Amino acid sequence: MKKPLEGLKIFALTYAGVGNATCQLLGEYGAQVIRIESMEHPDNLRVSAPFVGGKTDINRSGIFALFNNDRYSMALNMKHPRMKEVTKKLVEWADVVVENFAPGVVDKWGLGYQDVKAIKPDIIMISLSQMGQTGPKRALPGYGPQLQGFAGFDYITGWPDRTPVLVGRSYPDFVAPRFGAISILAALDYRQRTGKGQYIDCSEYEDCLHYLAPIFMDYSVNGHVTVRNGNKSEYDAPHNIYPCAGDDRWCAIDVTNEKEWAAFCQAIGQAALAKDARFKDLASRKKNEAELDKIVGDWTKQHTPEDAMQILQKAGVPSGAVRSSKYVAECPQLKYRHFWWTLPHREMGNVTYPGQSDLLTKTPYELQRGAPCLGENTEYVCKEMLHMTEEEYVSLLLDSAFE
Repeated sequence: MKKPLEGLKIFALTYAGVGNATCQLLGEYGAQVIRIESMEHPDNLRVSAPFVGGKTDINRSGIFALFNNDRYSMALNMKHPRMKEVTKKLVEWADVVVENFAPGVVDKWGLGYQDVKAIKPDIIMISLSQMGQTGPKRALPGYGPQLQGFAGFDYITGWPDRTPVLVGRSYPDFVAPRFGAISILAALDYRQRTGKGQYIDCSEYEDCLHYLAPIFMDYSVNGHVTVRNGNKSEYDAPHNIYPCAGDDRWCAIDVTNEKEWAAFCQAIGQAALAKDARFKDLASRKKNEAELDKIVGDWTKQHTPEDAMQILQKAGVPSGAVRSSKYVAECPQLKYRHFWWTLPHREMGNVTYPGQSDLLTKTPYELQRGAPCLGENTEYVCKEMLHMTEEEYVSLLLDSAFE
């Protein structure tokens, strides 16, 4: 059986996270992805930690590998005078061009939408940029951490008496690819029905705001500006991460209504708390939340996170053990569903990659290739995919175009 996107050809002018993650989605479902790289200006992820074995090298970055499996790496100096000979062949070969440079960069290379459309009229092209291709801030460059602040994630993340904190390393780069991939599939459907390609202008800023919709609705309806509140909730109590038995072990607990509150008190062996005037209803519990958290914490410290979770879940109280990366890597549920894939890498040996969470019943799914070393597939791409002659390839090679 063929993979869902088998036969789809992607020409990737990508850098850092968002463009590569978008191509990763497509590549893992069967699309052929040729990604352009250059020693002249290597991807910043290639020089980002962690490095396998602690050895700093552009071909040993774990974060680069995370975003770049299931594609071909072709080395090409985008400043070389013969660059357009190669990119023209790539456009002719491709169904879709994916780029995520700041607006105007690919136009300088002669690879803007109007340029690639002139080469291949039915081409589909997507530009994934921070602010989109239009508007007063269209030219604003940056990476995920800056965009988190711009979109407002930082303002609501952390504790009220402390400064804002980042949401992970580059959170928007994990959000926007889902929108980008869906847009590409929609454009492919349109082309299949009409024979026409089109240009997709994807704004990461706007993608992110979908994930903050409730706080904008709260502002538009109630005029309320959401601020940092740690692990607290305005609508639930207790609602926090509580210390458990063991070294740095924790359990998340969330009581959402009075039925759960009574069940919680019963489960921890303090049924009388349910009628205690300090905690009799949500308003009372919020008023005395510090005291309540101490009571809950005193109980959780007597149990492992797993035991506390099981006791409370059995009673119908939402709770969950806080897991470390070690546990998640060894989780039996993920192993059963074959979420983790181990693939060989020329420099790093066997590397583990996360798979997709969506399993299609009619088509097979598997990761096939680990992340490539820089330019590892240049010769194969030129000869086997772009059908260059030996003379063409050698001429470009000797002319130092593939650097």
